[in-house]
Amino acid sequence: MESSDEEVSSARALGDQDEAEPAYEPGNEADFERLYRNTYRRILGTLITLVRDRAAAEDCAQETYVKAYQSWKKWRPDAPVEAWLHKIAINVAISDRRRERIRTAGEIVRRLGRPIPPSDPSTLAERSDLVRALKKLPTKQAAALVLRHFHGYSNREIAAALGVPDQTVASRLAAARQQLQATLDK
Repeated sequence: MESSDEEVSSARALGDQDEAEPAYEPGNEADFERLYRNTYRRILGTLITLVRDRAAAEDCAQETYVKAYQSWKKWRPDAPVEAWLHKIAINVAISDRRRERIRTAGEIVRRLGRPIPPSDPSTLAERSDLVRALKKLPTKQAAALVLRHFHGYSNREIAAALGVPDQTVASRLAAARQQLQATLDK
């Protein structure tokens, strides 16, 4: 038996990851720990794509969960919990990108002086043509594209996560796809 989009949205809004998972309760510490365990890898993957640096993405993920924990009691179960978490993560990534643009030359030199870590499979995946093309997208377009194609969100869920109208999500997705296609066709 198929579930309607409304039932799926309701299940996501309540924080259900699958039928066996109970809903998340705002303010419940055990539920927050479960949310962390269930979402960390997806949040980190989104942040790696947006901030373009694994170490910075890990810092942003930590900041995301600190902010989410501080607001956990205020989360409304009528909003999708993972969309709410992605909204926090994307805002943290945008702030990080702003800070990155204003760093001093000394910090850039310090970063260039770090030794190159040995290659591992996740590092190789980060170097793929698609990921390089994603890194060239504006952050807001990349966020919409990642939430759609990596996490399977609907336009409505993306709009909730980003705090923008559905139409804005559609235009960001179209612009991102067009730019990706142009970049990958080169």
